[in-house]
Amino acid sequence: QVQLVESGGGLVQPGGSLRLSCAASGIFFSIYGMGWYRQVPGKQRELVATITSDGSTNYADSVKGRFTISRDNAKKVVYLQMNSLKPEDTAVYYCNRHPNPNWVWGQGTQVTVSS
Repeated sequence: QVQLVESGGGLVQPGGSLRLSCAASGIFFSIYGMGWYRQVPGKQRELVATITSDGSTNYADSVKGRFTISRDNAKKVVYLQMNSLKPEDTAVYYCNRHPNPNWVWGQGTQVTVSS
């Protein structure tokens, strides 16, 4: 069974940076596209960034130019480098398969951007 564990979140000031990690287990990781999602309480989860099995990436307009998604198939980890953070980036960040995020969601990692 698939297990997803997100980490790396925290409290940062506007303009700061964070690097999130998502560790996957129980799967043949390298064959799946992956995505980072985020959710604010009371709102729907939104897709932030995606990466295919061969490394092709896409980003939501709101984070384009600021965030970078990458993966290390040997470690079974997907990363999200977040730079120039804004208060509106505050959310719980999750990873899952993309497309078809049908795996059980992990606990997520909280990102808070505030002065």
